[in-house]
Amino acid sequence: MRARVRRIFEKLGGGAEALLLANAIDPHLDQSFFYLFDAPSGLFEGSIALARADGRLTVFSSALEEESARQAAKRDPDVTVEVPATSAQRDAMVRELIPKGATIALNYRELTHEWFCMLEKMLPSSKWIDASSAIRNARMVKDAGEIARLRKAAEIVSSVAREIPGILKAGMTEFELAAELEYRMMRHGSSGRSFSTITAFGPASAEPHYTPGTRKLESGASIVCDFGAFYERYASDLTRSFHFGKRDPELKWVHETVLEAQSAALAVIRAGVPAKEVHGAAAKVVDASPWKGRFTHGLGHSIGLAVHDGFGMNHLSVESLEEGMAITVEPGIYLPGRGGVRIEDDVVVTKTGYEFLTTAPREYIEVPA
Repeated sequence: MRARVRRIFEKLGGGAEALLLANAIDPHLDQSFFYLFDAPSGLFEGSIALARADGRLTVFSSALEEESARQAAKRDPDVTVEVPATSAQRDAMVRELIPKGATIALNYRELTHEWFCMLEKMLPSSKWIDASSAIRNARMVKDAGEIARLRKAAEIVSSVAREIPGILKAGMTEFELAAELEYRMMRHGSSGRSFSTITAFGPASAEPHYTPGTRKLESGASIVCDFGAFYERYASDLTRSFHFGKRDPELKWVHETVLEAQSAALAVIRAGVPAKEVHGAAAKVVDASPWKGRFTHGLGHSIGLAVHDGFGMNHLSVESLEEGMAITVEPGIYLPGRGGVRIEDDVVVTKTGYEFLTTAPREYIEVPA
């Protein structure tokens, strides 16, 4: 993890002797803790990761995750694991590693107020600076190990997406389809869903962030399935849209337009391109169609240890794409009261273009009722 630690300190631009990340209680866990400490399992509630500018990392774990922590440390000579018996012992061990009056970088975006109060008592003479932006910018560009895990997470959801047409049955509820997708993701090797699964039938598919319910699948309904898997802590995010039973010519045209918009966005992706230009390429296609104004969200977002992992791509984005960024590309068109279509894929930015991580078919699929 030395390279990741150094990358964050480079982004900080000097001025900090240490970087300290502290986990509270689930769900208030700092995913950047796992960016620095590559433990295969465990929550690491109440744990601390203390990094120094030379790349060394000391992790203070509880006995609950001691085995996972020590196994992870065996794979990395720059990592030391300590398992203090009490919080007082932990505090004393941290003080031994940090000079009095040191400037310490904290992840303000994820640190709980309770933890900050404890740190002020633990290290009363320290100065604090915010490392949130430095951590965010470091995490946005993935290394080879991260991309390998993202690819595996994407393979899992791609496999499940290919199975969806065979799952759909008249009368099934949105809840039932969501449960089936999550079950199959774990059958394919996921450790769990990376966000709340969206399965929307008919008019509900016109709501991008819909929560599934008891609505039953009927002939003539459009279907949106938006779901993601975790693999070794890294997330995928895929959306596929289908039509069930009797054809709706307008919704077929909508699907073809969304696919055209996604293809237009993909065509401009490469290192150095402003993110807002990628969004603009897709929006231009939709705005030239009969459904101008019905693409109601940004084109996508970065993805990694979290499903929304850094920045979003929309008309206000200030970021430019960099080689190694992992992003989603997900245009949609939504017709209130009728239905909607969204097509979403995960890709990695390259110098000259992009590489697909998700591979499920994207074309219009009409499933017999």
